Amino acid sequence: EVVQTPLLHPERFVNLGIETPKGMLLFNPPIANRTDACFIRVIGSELVQKYVSEGAQKVHELFEMARQKKKKKAYLIFFDEIDAIGGTQLDVDAGGDNEVQRTMLKLINQLDGFDPRGNIKVLMATNRPDNLDPALMRSGRLDRKIEFNLPDLEGRTPIFKIHAHSMSIERYIRFELLA
Repeated sequence: EVVQTPLLHPERFVNLGIETPKGMLLFNPPIANRTDACFIRVIGSELVQKYVSEGAQKVHELFEMARQKKKKKAYLIFFDEIDAIGGTQLDVDAGGDNEVQRTMLKLINQLDGFDPRGNIKVLMATNRPDNLDPALMRSGRLDRKIEFNLPDLEGRTPIFKIHAHSMSIERYIRFELLA
């Protein structure tokens, strides 16, 4: 609703007389605060570097920082857009692809490693799970895979009610039919 509909069907918003959403916020009770943990967010494309071993070095430094301070707190490391470095490996001799593979191998090494991760937990997100390398997806590295699907009828109905609450609409709208 927030991204696709305004781009594909802006006339629907004009006809209803409402502004198209400009942004979206996903939220829940903060895990890091409830667990007294440090939360580190890394975007996968930030790890794709131009020079040899820079991305791998950044991954190493990230885990090393968490290890050094883990005695005091737990660390949650969130890799967003992990497909930027965790995509299926290709047999290409291009330097950039080699650097991406080095970075991913360093990440795998940190996930496995000889040193236990202790209080370091790793979360990853992608919108292209089919493109991730099987080596990254192996059990012991990423033990849980959770898919967030589009809402079903029971989920869409309350969404309509929430967004229609502040709109000028007829009194007895059947939101189930809209959903």
